[in-house]
Amino acid sequence: MRLRLQMSGLVQGVGFRPFVYRLAEESGLNGYVLNDPSGILIEVEGDKDRLDSFRRRIVIERPALSKIYSLQHAYLEDAGFNNFEIRESEEKGEKRAVILPDIAVCDDCVNDITTPKNRRFIYPFTNCTNCGPRFTIINSLPYDRRNTSMRDFQMCPECEREFNSVSDRSFMPSPMHVLYAGPGLVCMTAPAI
Repeated sequence: MRLRLQMSGLVQGVGFRPFVYRLAEESGLNGYVLNDPSGILIEVEGDKDRLDSFRRRIVIERPALSKIYSLQHAYLEDAGFNNFEIRESEEKGEKRAVILPDIAVCDDCVNDITTPKNRRFIYPFTNCTNCGPRFTIINSLPYDRRNTSMRDFQMCPECEREFNSVSDRSFMPSPMHVLYAGPGLVCMTAPAI
């Protein structure tokens, strides 16, 4: 049996796809999740009890910054998924997704930038799935790195590893910090008159 879920609300730019990925893996379900112009689309296969549990847990355990405004679901015939994956976002459709404002730095990132042995020590643009810019960097929906002002900055190998590691809190955040090739900050004083 296959469960199809379509969600709208504050579900992009909040770590929803990584959350769904981890929940599906933990639940032993195959399928996919992707962003689309209206929000998030999920399809998972398994027995009805596990699918119902998965649907309930998405609502109860959702990422802290997210809000689900609508959740439509349907049970369909199996499609034969062999694993669970985060698919490329769909660009077609009416753009109805809601984008969050920029989010203040979280405690984990504060710890990163104040710990001398951390590679992000005093890096002013540190952010993760739980904090950082959203509204000020988006160019279009769906909310993916390629649709933000960060698309022009190539990630260093370590940032790219974190960006692609499902167990890392830096898994897939579009504003992902780019320590060595990203934006910089310079403080200057004006000359005395």
